[in-house]
Amino acid sequence: MSYRNTNIWKTIDWFTILLYVIMVVAGWFTICGASYEFDNVGLFDPSGRPGSQLVWIGTAVVLIFIILMLESDFFDVFSLLIYAAMIALLIVTIFVAPDIKGSRSWLVLGPVRLQPAEFAKFATALALAKLMSGYGFKLTTFRNFSYALLIIFLPMVCILLQKETGSALVYLAFFLVLYREGMSGYILLTGVCAVVFFVVSMMYSDVMVGITPLGEWIVLCMIQVITIFLVQIKRGNQLAVKVILGASLITYLIAYLISVYIPVNYVWISIALIVATAFYLVYLSTRSWIWHYLLIAVFAIGSVLFMFSVDYVFDEILEPHQQIRIKVSLGLEDDPTGAGYNVNQSKIAIGSGGLAGKGFLNGTQTKLKYVPEQDTDFIFCTVGEEQGFIGASLVLILFAVFILRLIVLAERQKGTFSRVYGYGVASIFFFHLAINIGMVTGLVPVIGIPLPFFSYGGSSLWGFTILLFVFLRLDASKKERL
Repeated sequence: MSYRNTNIWKTIDWFTILLYVIMVVAGWFTICGASYEFDNVGLFDPSGRPGSQLVWIGTAVVLIFIILMLESDFFDVFSLLIYAAMIALLIVTIFVAPDIKGSRSWLVLGPVRLQPAEFAKFATALALAKLMSGYGFKLTTFRNFSYALLIIFLPMVCILLQKETGSALVYLAFFLVLYREGMSGYILLTGVCAVVFFVVSMMYSDVMVGITPLGEWIVLCMIQVITIFLVQIKRGNQLAVKVILGASLITYLIAYLISVYIPVNYVWISIALIVATAFYLVYLSTRSWIWHYLLIAVFAIGSVLFMFSVDYVFDEILEPHQQIRIKVSLGLEDDPTGAGYNVNQSKIAIGSGGLAGKGFLNGTQTKLKYVPEQDTDFIFCTVGEEQGFIGASLVLILFAVFILRLIVLAERQKGTFSRVYGYGVASIFFFHLAINIGMVTGLVPVIGIPLPFFSYGGSSLWGFTILLFVFLRLDASKKERL
């Protein structure tokens, strides 16, 4: 064993490890509360879920030791090889994995089941870090940005082919890494706007104001407002803002006066305004050679096309169970015994906990198995029922401190490789936390992703442990004496 590796125990970030230990221990007690049966196996019996999770925790400790004993350069040198191996494993999984609850994402090795998608996260973070740490790399060039997108989307496509949509969506978290490393804010804005436009279009799809579809009109007005805002903040062209705003107000005023006598479809008025605005921005772009105006014009037209594609995507591309989950989440349908059952029972369990909770192993909703997947995807409802508002808040605070600590560690890295990887780790944890909590509280559709360190499962625990401790190993290396 080299001097470097023996010195790692002095240079590793013990505060983050402490947070990890607290979450893993709290997660084990929560799994006990969700799955323990008094008249069945004991807490430490490997045939039960609490005992089985203890086995996974023990093996995770072995993985931690192995990772910390490796030279930090190992992850840099072999990052692309690790990524290629994980992509190959994901492809093999598509064909050899058995159908389990409608997906082919689990490899069954005797009594052990592993989900390769959980391990592909750290491999993707390594590959992205390797690419972006290359000499002279600039994310702003089309070629480099395309390579980064390929690294992110390749595992996503493989996982989607396994029919594991939730796990695939997690990889969108890497766009936060790209933004930190110089990706245009337009891309993040486009993604956020796409979600907002989709939700608004769906919520008001059947509402009419005269002959005007309200949902489409609201989205078109939002597009026009955002377009004007982008022109204002990007170049501060007051004349362009005044021209676009003035033309919009005058056009709407004329349309309103006409509507007094004949019905007016404001959707077509808004589309005409957006198209005219786009042409005006293209003119400004070619006259002044300011390409930001052209990008804003593309955003405006693309947003209109996206809005009209919402119905097609929802009806023709999404599966029926995905459609009903979205409708239930948006309040468009009430399905308390079907797609909305999980979320309704989860809310009941969390609400029944009150301020201080019912106490460890005293949750009635969990003990009576009212909440499906209560020890995996819906594990947070057990926290809310047994530990109440106080316990649930402490868990969220714990995660907030943990993610902020990862960001601090990432920012203090001297090398691009470890910084990019660190932000990849923080982004993955943030995405899992936000979506899982939103899912169990009914804020987002149920897509089935675990809560890190709390949800039952060896693949999940191993995947998050490897993801975290590779970063801690990289962070510790910057302090080691040569």
